[in-house]
Amino acid sequence: VLLSAPRRSAAEPNHAGTHALYTVSTYSFESHRKTTEIRLLDMKTKKSTLITNEEGVSEAHWLEDEILYLKSGPRKETALIVSSISDVTKNYTAAVVPGPISEVKLKTLEKGRVALVASGKAAKNGSLFNPELEQPKHHTGLLYDTLMVRHWDKYVKSEKNALFYGLFQLSAPHITETKGTYSLSPLQNALMGTHLESPIEPWGGGDHFDISAYGLIFVSTDPELDPAINTKCNAYFLPVDDYRKPANPSGPIKIQLGGFEGAATSPVFSPDGKSAAFLQMRENGYESDKYQLIIVSNMNIAFEAEVAMSSDDGKGLWDKRPGQILFSNDGKIIYLVAPDEGTESLFSIEFKTQPSEMKALPKKLTSSGAVSTMHRFGTSDKGVLFTHTSLIDNSVWSLYDPDSSPEFEKISSNTQDGKALGLSTSQTSSFWFVGARNRKVHALVMKPSDFDSEKKYPLAFLIHGGPQGAWDDAWSTRWNPAVYAEQGYVVVTPNPTGSTGYGQEFTDAIQNNWGSLPYEDLVASFEHIKNSPDLSFIDTSRAVALGASYGGYMMNWINGHSLGREFKALVCHDGVFSMQNQISSDEQYFPTHEMKGFFWSSPETMANWDRWDPARYAGNWSTPTLIIHNGKDYRLPISEGLAAFNALQLQGVDSQFLTFPDENHWVLDEENSLVWHTVVLNWINKYVGLPEYRKGEGPEPERVASWKRD
Repeated sequence: VLLSAPRRSAAEPNHAGTHALYTVSTYSFESHRKTTEIRLLDMKTKKSTLITNEEGVSEAHWLEDEILYLKSGPRKETALIVSSISDVTKNYTAAVVPGPISEVKLKTLEKGRVALVASGKAAKNGSLFNPELEQPKHHTGLLYDTLMVRHWDKYVKSEKNALFYGLFQLSAPHITETKGTYSLSPLQNALMGTHLESPIEPWGGGDHFDISAYGLIFVSTDPELDPAINTKCNAYFLPVDDYRKPANPSGPIKIQLGGFEGAATSPVFSPDGKSAAFLQMRENGYESDKYQLIIVSNMNIAFEAEVAMSSDDGKGLWDKRPGQILFSNDGKIIYLVAPDEGTESLFSIEFKTQPSEMKALPKKLTSSGAVSTMHRFGTSDKGVLFTHTSLIDNSVWSLYDPDSSPEFEKISSNTQDGKALGLSTSQTSSFWFVGARNRKVHALVMKPSDFDSEKKYPLAFLIHGGPQGAWDDAWSTRWNPAVYAEQGYVVVTPNPTGSTGYGQEFTDAIQNNWGSLPYEDLVASFEHIKNSPDLSFIDTSRAVALGASYGGYMMNWINGHSLGREFKALVCHDGVFSMQNQISSDEQYFPTHEMKGFFWSSPETMANWDRWDPARYAGNWSTPTLIIHNGKDYRLPISEGLAAFNALQLQGVDSQFLTFPDENHWVLDEENSLVWHTVVLNWINKYVGLPEYRKGEGPEPERVASWKRD
């Protein structure tokens, strides 16, 4: 049900606020095919109309009062198709660009003239890259003399991300037409000859650039620094006088901001394009530093920026770590999304043209769920249509318009508030306990849908990755507590030291403490579960623990320590076996920040790397463990999983090794995900006395021949 449930995009409202566009993708395990629909929602009647479900269609946007969507062709060209809101069956191709593009953004300059910017790969000569048109090579050799060699799940090649812009123009109608048709000018590479790259690999998208009537704002890694050991980014403004022509030869203007040397994201213009804002971190090399709100009050002097909510110590007055921002329609409010105690909450702050006057902290608007996307709503001055999820619902659209009502209006729930999946809010709760350094630590709880407080349930203890991350009241198709709850577990997801949403000091405290403070928090959490009268329905004698990435590291760490003996079985997905082997990872700034330097730099840093190495304690491993590691995981290479499995096997510990050669740090393919869930659930269920999952049904991994004779 989880994997085949329709997955819905954010809803993008039109300027009038009467309709919204969205996509729905659904995977069929019967036909083994994914279908994508582009749909139109009537905001008043809530009626949804299919626009198209042709193969290759993707994102949809508003082109003035028309509908624009993309369609990938057989040779990776991209058609930009325009459809009418009054009759969605009538459409035409406004343009075909010669390669893949995505993350389209549009800005109406005047009636009938709309600027476009989109992301795409640029070839060496700056043109839009199309892999289908590459000249075939008779070898596969790649030679490197700088880092990175690999990034996330790909070998780094010459093609780089770039921003391409152009201009839609509406023609005069023919005698038989009531309205003309749009055509698109040839696309221009905004980053031609700059050595800049935007969006930033590997996950950057539309959150790394924006468009106005006056030009583009975007973020890029600093071209003077090695991105493998630096996180430093810069924000840039590229003035564009004519979206049909190449940009000014002088190129983008770097926005200067003293004291901020870290990553940057979410550059956005005010609706009138005269101001802008973005988020940036202070510390270079630390990917989980706190983002602070940066304001460019006047784009005519775009090289000047100031910090909102600034403080004398530079840390900022607001102890939250925002990840998204958006101006309201009237430009007087900035909306922000930030993690906050197990939620991803919506906040608002009044915008002032003098950022030094922005001292009041943002107002929190939501108290549950996880906001993922925001759009300005219609003609409302301050209305925002936002998409959010929860532990029981995979897509909700809600409207907040403080000028109309202080209450949120729920527009649509994809699962009818979880009912379509058999889930309800009665299954979710949380608790606090005292952890390391006498600090209060938070944990979320999810119970089975048929929960009976008089019964005892086995425990599924889930450890998140990052380590600077958190379990939130949010939906996931990869690590979803509801999957384990519906098997018959009570699921506890603690947020130990290093987690986000509990203040930056709590996040920072994990540096050079990987196996101490978080481990102490997890021990305290388990003891709380074992002894709390409020959790007496949990049978801790039938407990299993699961984790991925840093959570996988922690599986190996606790197996070598006393907490490991509390669990009947463990699941380690893409974890760390040897700390020193992190030198084979792609982003080297990460382990060197966490361990306070390269391991060869000094005896002190060598001791740091050695102190938190799970391999040192592999001789203590005795808890049965399922190891999962994938072939295209270049963040933590597959040798980590093989080493852990070898260590278990050589000591006679019951263990299995599952791998997907075509998957990265995550398992994304639907068929592979079903296999993953089947293997994981069967592994843990057999140790706690729960029935086998999907016995005799569905796909199973190929069982490779063993040297043992049956």
